[in-house]
Amino acid sequence: MHFKKIDEFENLEMAYVCNFSGGYVSRNRQIFEHIELNKFNQFILEKSVFGTPIFKMGDGKSKLLILSGIHGNELPPQCANLRLMNEMLGKDLSHTIYFIPFAAPNATMNNERTFNSMDLNRSAHMKNSVSNLIVKAVACLEIDFVGDFHSTSFNANPGFESIFSSKSPSPESFLIANYISKDMGSEIISFDFAGSSYKGAVEDVCNLRGTPAITGEVLSPFCNVAFGSIDKSLAQMKSFLTYFGVKLP
Repeated sequence: MHFKKIDEFENLEMAYVCNFSGGYVSRNRQIFEHIELNKFNQFILEKSVFGTPIFKMGDGKSKLLILSGIHGNELPPQCANLRLMNEMLGKDLSHTIYFIPFAAPNATMNNERTFNSMDLNRSAHMKNSVSNLIVKAVACLEIDFVGDFHSTSFNANPGFESIFSSKSPSPESFLIANYISKDMGSEIISFDFAGSSYKGAVEDVCNLRGTPAITGEVLSPFCNVAFGSIDKSLAQMKSFLTYFGVKLP
């Protein structure tokens, strides 16, 4: 994976996880109405037309990934990821932080849960699915920890603000979740062994491969942005980062 330095923004590099998932994210009215249309966000939206971009900031200590958009119709974390990127841009970071704000820009554009009829959180173990390519990128880049951020509706699973984790084979998954729970009040949903409930979640596949990962969930109707849900998701992301001692702006 070849990262290119982006000269117009300080301390920013980018590459593509894949080139077949792109879409015009700005066509999603809910996303468009909840993001600031500044130069940086415009740049990210433009790059998302051509595939799944991954951005890199900082160079040091642990390598962390902030991921959102695995389900294209879960909008608050995708907006929150953009906000976080804006806050971190140009800062002197003691860690290396990777960001994937839109896992499947085409699904986000269409406000759809699936990409090409595939649930990306049930297919991370399936060769060359978008989520599988993200997991491969985690391994290729030697990323140490993964935070995958989602939203959930009242009538869905889990249906409340929570943090998914597992205790084995990557026990730090549970420790990270416990930290965020105490920090945020998000309820822990923990499994004794990763992937024991269902197969193919990004979090579980990462944990099974030895990269500790968690999944954050905030409450918002699918295809919409509930009041305060972006702030909640952003707070989960920041709590994930502070677990590792990242100094936030």
